[in-house]
Amino acid sequence: MSGDQIRLDPKSLRGVAHPVRVRILGLLRQDGPATSTTLAHRLGLSTGATSYHLRQLAAYGFVVDDTGRGVGRERWWKAAHQRTVLESETVIAAPADAETYLRAVAASYADEIDRWLGERPALPEEWRQGSTLSNWHLRLTPNEAEALREELTAVAERYRRFDAPDAPASARPVTLQVQLMPFAGSEAEGDEE
Repeated sequence: MSGDQIRLDPKSLRGVAHPVRVRILGLLRQDGPATSTTLAHRLGLSTGATSYHLRQLAAYGFVVDDTGRGVGRERWWKAAHQRTVLESETVIAAPADAETYLRAVAASYADEIDRWLGERPALPEEWRQGSTLSNWHLRLTPNEAEALREELTAVAERYRRFDAPDAPASARPVTLQVQLMPFAGSEAEGDEE
């Protein structure tokens, strides 16, 4: 664990492997600190349900109190880290929780794409030119797939982070999603060569 990221283990994975928790954590990372009431409104949930999930996220170290905000009993929450890392060892150790978590992450990606499609017509032309929804069908070995993942990660890391204090006034939050997905059904084809 570092200030920037948290590496999931089977215990912490259990704490975030829920669709509502993934969405709450994503909102806190993207939009900054919020109250359970604000989050409940954004998610279409009751404040009680949102408070419960925030407490669970806090118990596992994903969110913390933002003590510099709030008046009276108003409680503000913020993400404790900007990134969550799920490694294959944890997936192997806790496959059911890993699948639940990954399905929630995938659903949040789909929601974000849907939101972008709805907002795209209102974007200035220069922002429309800089966006894409693309895919490439590749034929890779496991080593090539790992190398590609590492290269894509390195490219993304060269750019300014979401919370960078030195961002120019013209900078906007931008989401980069990467899915590198080998499919089991195609293994037989590769064995014939």
